[in-house]
Amino acid sequence: MLAVRLVKRNDFAEWRDKARRLLVAGMAPGQLVWRVAGDDNGLFEAGDDMLPDADGPVGSVPRRFIALGEQVIQHADPGRFAVLYGVLWRLQSDPRCLDNAGDRDSALLARMASAVRRDAHKLKAFVRFRAVEGRNGERFIAWFEPDHFVLEATAPFFARRFAGMSWGIVTPYASAWWDGESLAFGSGGRKSDVPAADAVEEDWKTYYASIFNPARLKVAMMKSEMPVKYWRNLPEAELIAPLVRNAKHMEQEMIERAASQPPARHLRQQARVLEPEAVEGINSLETAREAVQSCQRCPLFEQATQAVFGEGPARADVMFVGEQPGDQEDLAGQPFVGPAGQVLNDIIEEVGIDRGRVYVTNAVKHFKFAPRGKRRIHQRPDSDEVQACKFWLDHEINLVNPKVIVALGATAAQSLLGRSSVTISKLRGKPIALSETTMLFVTNHPSYLLRIPDKEGRTRERAKFESDLAQVRDVMREMEKSHRSCSSA
Repeated sequence: MLAVRLVKRNDFAEWRDKARRLLVAGMAPGQLVWRVAGDDNGLFEAGDDMLPDADGPVGSVPRRFIALGEQVIQHADPGRFAVLYGVLWRLQSDPRCLDNAGDRDSALLARMASAVRRDAHKLKAFVRFRAVEGRNGERFIAWFEPDHFVLEATAPFFARRFAGMSWGIVTPYASAWWDGESLAFGSGGRKSDVPAADAVEEDWKTYYASIFNPARLKVAMMKSEMPVKYWRNLPEAELIAPLVRNAKHMEQEMIERAASQPPARHLRQQARVLEPEAVEGINSLETAREAVQSCQRCPLFEQATQAVFGEGPARADVMFVGEQPGDQEDLAGQPFVGPAGQVLNDIIEEVGIDRGRVYVTNAVKHFKFAPRGKRRIHQRPDSDEVQACKFWLDHEINLVNPKVIVALGATAAQSLLGRSSVTISKLRGKPIALSETTMLFVTNHPSYLLRIPDKEGRTRERAKFESDLAQVRDVMREMEKSHRSCSSA
């Protein structure tokens, strides 16, 4: 029996070099015992210094095995080296053995790799740094007790995330240190090596308690994602028990409060409404944005938190026009800051439109909704409300003077075309001349993509939306070429 000794317990490169020598020497898995530094050899075990320095060709292995090996080597199970070598040995004659879902060793490797990934995720999520003064200034130290040997592979994440500060992470088996320039590793330590709680932790606990949502409390799920073993290292953990005990009472208080109640400052703003037609002197986006807050052209101002005007460059090439602000836009006072806005921004960037040259707004400037329990549910504006707000949309178009306008949804298209009804499927993909200098495209509102229940349908409709925006991009590029040609002439 040959004892194969590894200096490091989680260095895949070291294990791979040893395994390659063993393969060249024809050593079968049953002839080997794997040891790490500090382990004693058995009575009848020969050291691997008896292994000849053989060199020769070995078979190739799938990339999947390399990826699995780099993770499995971090597992705490002492048998991981033998399982890895056993699968490596079999791959020489059966290159597809990893693809067999019923294979015991392949399944074991997959479970080990999964456990390592989960432990690395916990390390990233549950480390809490504490400040300590040192000879070279302030340093931040954290204590963590991983289940596996994941520190070395995970430490570069912290080096990227906290590149501008000096920090250290201490675990029972090793420590990682970053000085702002390079990453180094040392021996393990004890929890007492890490400083006691600082003032920042008190602020963090206050914040944690303030964002606790009793209506979404699921204790079993919380313990699954944040296992109790980590609680002793988390400052907020001492708040969990009382917050859970009081959750029912807190939830009842939330139900009794008004749904989506706007901040008090917005209610005070509504009380200072100006005269309805005070619109003289609107000659810029800033004056229009200020004037729209006094608008009473339709009843929507009575319940909305505030008017939400458009945002973007004063001379944008493209203007996107949606239907109306949603709940998040109404509270923030900015267009397209909710989930639909994120979808729009992502696809704009994906198709290659410069977001910095885009102006976004809505056909209707106030949020129309119906209260339902704790929520404000979007209601589609009627034709009178759309027509009343056309006054402000026309101002935006005249001031921005875009080359291309994209109507997002039927309401926006009705407002821009002056029609009582439109059919998106009949208009999309067909440029419409609004004036001698402005072209209109019609497509769906990005919120439509969020409402599609099945994944296949969402994928299909998103592709159509991307195609519509790609057409806008191509038209913009043709306009730029034409403009450059005219300028050079």
